[in-house]
Parts: sequence; C-alpha cells; structure tokens
Amino acid sequence: MGFISSRAKVDEAVIGLNSVILGPSVIGRGSFIDDYVTVGYPIRRKIKTIKHINELDSVSDGARIGEGCVIRRGTVIYESVEVGNNVETGHNVLIRENTVIGDGTRLGTLTVIDGGVKIGRNVSVQSMVYIPIGTVIEDEVFIGPNAVITNDKYPPSRRLQGVVIRRGAVIGANATLIAGIEIGEGAVVAAGSIVTKDVKPGTVVAGAPARPMYGVDVYVEKRRAYESMG
Repeated sequence: MGFISSRAKVDEAVIGLNSVILGPSVIGRGSFIDDYVTVGYPIRRKIKTIKHINELDSVSDGARIGEGCVIRRGTVIYESVEVGNNVETGHNVLIRENTVIGDGTRLGTLTVIDGGVKIGRNVSVQSMVYIPIGTVIEDEVFIGPNAVITNDKYPPSRRLQGVVIRRGAVIGANATLIAGIEIGEGAVVAAGSIVTKDVKPGTVVAGAPARPMYGVDVYVEKRRAYESMG
C-alpha cells in the first residue's frame, strides 16, 4: 500500500503502486514515479528519534523532483535532494541527502550517490557507479559502469576529500578515482584505470596508476574510426 503525504505536492504525475512520498516533497508535472519508489526518506539522525514508522512523514523535509522525470522501481531518494527536469534513473538507485542533480541527467541501475553530491546537466552515469560525499560532476560528463569514486585516501580517516570531474570528461568502465583529484575538462580516463593524480584538460590517461597517453584529439579520431566500422 502506497502513501502520499498530505504535505506533498504532486503536479499531474504518475505515482506507482506502493510508492511512498514523504514530507513536503514536490513531484513535477509529467513525471513518472514507478512502483516501490521512496521520495523524501529522512536522514539517520531523524530516524533514531522516532517511535513508530508512521512518524517518518512528520520528520521528513521532503525532496524535489522536477518535471518530466522517470524514477524507476526500487529507487530511494532521501530528503533535501533536488532533482532537475527530465532526469531518469534506472532501477534501485540510491540518492542520499543534500544532493543536487541537473536537468537531463541519467543515473544507471544500482548506482549509489552517497549524499552531498553536485551533478550537472546532461550527465550520463551508467549502472553500478559509486559516488561519495563531496563529489562534484560538471555538465555532460560520461561515467561508465562499475566506476568507483572515492573520498578518503587513508580509510577510515576523519578527512574526506571530494573528487571534481570537469565538463565533458569521460570516465571508463571499472575506473577508480582516488580522493581529492580533479579530472580536467574534456579529459578521458580509460577503462580499468586507477587515477591517483589530477588529469589535465583534454588528456587521455590509462593504467594503474594512470599515466598520460595522448591528447583527446587522438581519442576522438579513434572513436570516429571505430564508429565508421559499424
């Protein structure tokens, strides 16, 4: 049985079976909220204060989902999350509190966004990507499946350093980005790389640890040649 808070605002959106919309959440016009989705889930500190499951709604600050979004089955969106227009998630995506996601971004199935993250517009995050607290991802970035971003060089430490991925960068499948680094605008990180240092704009890096290979112009030519073979 689903639940929509009396404080929520749902603007001509589809709400699926057994979905839960908590607190003063806003669901934009034309959005599709699939079955078994939760929007506005409270943070841990609040959960520890409640005496009954029915109190989840009263303690939630809600989340905001823009217009034309598709939030697929099993996704959980915490309170204080802002999702732009025309954003899509795969199944069972987790988006923790204080995260902002720009218009047109797509988040693949089983991706985890661990809170306090800023994601720009038209970003493509493939399945099973991990994005921790403090990460900044600018517009039009591509992140391949199973990529892992970290924020702690010596875990478990008390110092967290977010990774910054600049506009138009490409992160290949199974790449690992070590805490505190910056991936420059238009840079490419090859699949399986372990990136321990900053990557300059327009540079392709590969390996473990990742090292510069060539400029992105060579990568673009390789991609064009590859596409022409199809």
